[in-house]
Amino acid sequence: MPGKILIIGADSEIAGAATQHLAAHGHKVVATTRRPERVAAHRPFLDLTQQVEAWPIPDDITTACLCAAIARLADCARDPEASARVNVSGTIALADRLLAHGIPVLFLSTDKVFDGSRPNVPADAPPCPLSEYGRQKATAETALRERMATGAPVAILRLAKVVSPGMDLLRQWLASLAAGKPIRAFHDMHMAPTPVALVAAAIESLLAGPVSGIFQLTGPRDVAYSEVAQHLARALGADQALIEMVSAIASGQPEGSTARHTTLDSSALRKHFGIAVPEASSVIDALIETCR
Repeated sequence: MPGKILIIGADSEIAGAATQHLAAHGHKVVATTRRPERVAAHRPFLDLTQQVEAWPIPDDITTACLCAAIARLADCARDPEASARVNVSGTIALADRLLAHGIPVLFLSTDKVFDGSRPNVPADAPPCPLSEYGRQKATAETALRERMATGAPVAILRLAKVVSPGMDLLRQWLASLAAGKPIRAFHDMHMAPTPVALVAAAIESLLAGPVSGIFQLTGPRDVAYSEVAQHLARALGADQALIEMVSAIASGQPEGSTARHTTLDSSALRKHFGIAVPEASSVIDALIETCR
């Protein structure tokens, strides 16, 4: 791909992995940061809460991926106005500016635009969010789909739970179980874990076209966090009695965090690019090896 790829919000876990993946595959990457101490030659400063209309787009950008977001459900619920400045108004303003310069845009979205009442939700299903975060992402999606409908080069990639090597929660659980200490795991919170390396590969594939449309990437099946804890205990030969199953709702988790289903129909990425997420057990087994 000629020119440079622009990654917006490289301080996030997904964006950091995508930046490394793209660079390792020979792409030139410029990745923005909102942390002044991290500014460098190929890491310009950008804060979506500020006016982006005057932000100097780096030279030779040929495509962009919008990763920046306030993604914690509790943070969005606590301050909807501030989070919407990043997740909605700032994101759309930047997307419009990039599109006006002829730069295709890939927007990262979430399963939280749905209510989690059904598995493997089709990409064209109407949004029905429960959380403030989901509502903000759905609003941004609506605006971008309007641009898409006029022929603008816009793509949306929806994700659910993305997991990375050395995942903190699993590392803590493994250490506790190995020491014979109890752990607490939610029985009413679910995930369809997706390795961050596959997300980075999907981002590369969607930027390479570039393509327009809505794409989705999750694991094929939901598992409760308590099931993951049980899987860890079996892998370690630890006592299952060490796992205390607790309720996420009773523990005060924010609205929208306990959806029964987080899976999305990911067939388009499998069909067009051969990208598919393995079963949860395989993903967890691979994570265990990075967390020991």
